[in-house]
Amino acid sequence: MKLKGVVSLRHERNGVVLLEERFTNTITNMGRDQVAGLINATRTGVFTRLALGTSETAAAVGDIALKAEISGGSLARASATATQITTDTTNDTAYLVHTFSSTGTYTVKECGIVNSASGGRLLGRKTFTGKAMVSGDTLTIYYGIDCD
Repeated sequence: MKLKGVVSLRHERNGVVLLEERFTNTITNMGRDQVAGLINATRTGVFTRLALGTSETAAAVGDIALKAEISGGSLARASATATQITTDTTNDTAYLVHTFSSTGTYTVKECGIVNSASGGRLLGRKTFTGKAMVSGDTLTIYYGIDCD
């Protein structure tokens, strides 16, 4: 089984879509280890949280965390709505969605999927061109992990 991550971003200001983008992402070695452990119950901690950060350092399979995670305020790590969707075969994709609403000014350049409210394990990470967020902006992250 191969894991493939796809991330979509939607940046809105005052109800107007500023930008929508879609990327493939990097699945980490740590994430693969966690998924294998979940299959045979040697690990606990499912991936239901999304995190944002400000680093533009390229994602790598050896990453164990976001490089500069936003750890406080309105853009801090959050629980996502978790479902399964069909990409290739019925329910083969884990799908997380969360809308972050900014109450300050940030330039978001990375996102990731993690398995706990703090610390924990990183399944996937993606960097992208900075999204200049101001108070009132929203950034919706749609994060799919396709099990090919």
